[in-house]
Amino acid sequence: MEFTLPTSLLLLCIAATPSSRRGGFPDPSESLDEGGLRAAARMELPGRLRDHAFRSPSRAAEETALALSLLARPEAALADMGWGRWAGRCFEEIGSDEPEALTGWLADPTREAPGGETMEAAASRIGCWLDGIRESGRPVCAITHPMMIRAALCHALDLPLRATLAIDIAPLSRTVLSFHRTWRLQSLNGGG
Repeated sequence: MEFTLPTSLLLLCIAATPSSRRGGFPDPSESLDEGGLRAAARMELPGRLRDHAFRSPSRAAEETALALSLLARPEAALADMGWGRWAGRCFEEIGSDEPEALTGWLADPTREAPGGETMEAAASRIGCWLDGIRESGRPVCAITHPMMIRAALCHALDLPLRATLAIDIAPLSRTVLSFHRTWRLQSLNGGG
């Protein structure tokens, strides 16, 4: 029997953005807000995570990595869910313009926003990436978005999609998984 070292994965949620504070669907070009930028700059990561760091291609993920002085490679699998025509809009605005559509999505957030991506598709996308790194035997850091961290937990722990929606993922929260024959949740830590 061949022995491999366990892989550890830190899923770091992006720092706060205007849409995360007001309640809305982020746009990939959205920046961190001033508070999010300051909080990310104060955060420290263990040195062992700096060698294999990845991030969503979003601007907020890039700015989070830069604030951490972390050279993180963009990874398409870590991109936030596609929010379709709701990207960059707040709940209040959508509730005023499209009340039935928003009510339907709030009743079942696993389905797609108009023109967007389903949570199942997002879980499949990040799941393929997780499967690719699981036996690397090294620590990995991935900066991504709340819904993508939920999607990763769905895939790694075989959780129902709806169950992951009950998990709060705050800005700069840290979710640690390890892989040794199977994925395991090591910790969920609040934001910074």
